[in-house]
Amino acid sequence: MATLVAFHAHPDDECLTTGGTLARAVDDGHRVVVVYATRGEVGEVPDGLLTPGESLIERRLAEVTRSTAALGVHRVEFLGYRDSGMAGTPDNDHPSAFWQADVDEAAGRLAAILGEEGGDVLVAYDQNGNYGHPDHVQVHRVGVRAAELAGTPHVLEATINRDAVRAFVDHMVSSGDATWDDVPDLDDPDLVFGMPDDVITTRVDVRPWAERKLAAMRAHESQVGDLAPFLAMPVDVFRETMGTEYFIRRGVPSTHRDDDIFAGLDILTR
Repeated sequence: MATLVAFHAHPDDECLTTGGTLARAVDDGHRVVVVYATRGEVGEVPDGLLTPGESLIERRLAEVTRSTAALGVHRVEFLGYRDSGMAGTPDNDHPSAFWQADVDEAAGRLAAILGEEGGDVLVAYDQNGNYGHPDHVQVHRVGVRAAELAGTPHVLEATINRDAVRAFVDHMVSSGDATWDDVPDLDDPDLVFGMPDDVITTRVDVRPWAERKLAAMRAHESQVGDLAPFLAMPVDVFRETMGTEYFIRRGVPSTHRDDDIFAGLDILTR
């Protein structure tokens, strides 16, 4: 079967856009490797969550272990860079920040893992890093370059379907479950959020793996503030709302459509 390497910026990023796809790939018999650029040391943490003497990094590494176990991931690696924080913050300028890393040097670290694993498919992020976070944008740049260095044949950009989110937001407001003050303004030209539906090539149905995706998200207790809206959903609502994951397959026309990140691989003889 094939080997999938999923490249992410921080612990918990593996869940939202790729958790179901990773679990599905494992169940289909593929080898799945998750690589993080950073350990997420700049992430916020709820008061009182850490035990005396426990660092945020220690907690986030433990959360990674639980999350990737829920998904069935076979190997986890870290490239060793520092979390760059949100755009415009002083953490962006730290000399060890992933955002400051030389792209070729960082890509070489990822390419080494791709080479060790004989990676068939690499998943990174879209060119805007899904929502403009510096580390997410850098994941796109480094991931694309690493695939070139390693000769990885299939590269997909995990993304958010902006039009699907718009439809969901409209439904929430019209049903009275939210107000316009509660939801992002997707028409704001300064808000970089996902990609339009017409450039998304690959839509993966992960509804049968929704419970495992949810379990992986719940493992990241330190990030509950970011994940709370999703964790509060009833399972059946979560399954339908979060049950499709979206990708842009590099090297194909924007009109290409498929429903499997392994589409086009000759994996039956591997």
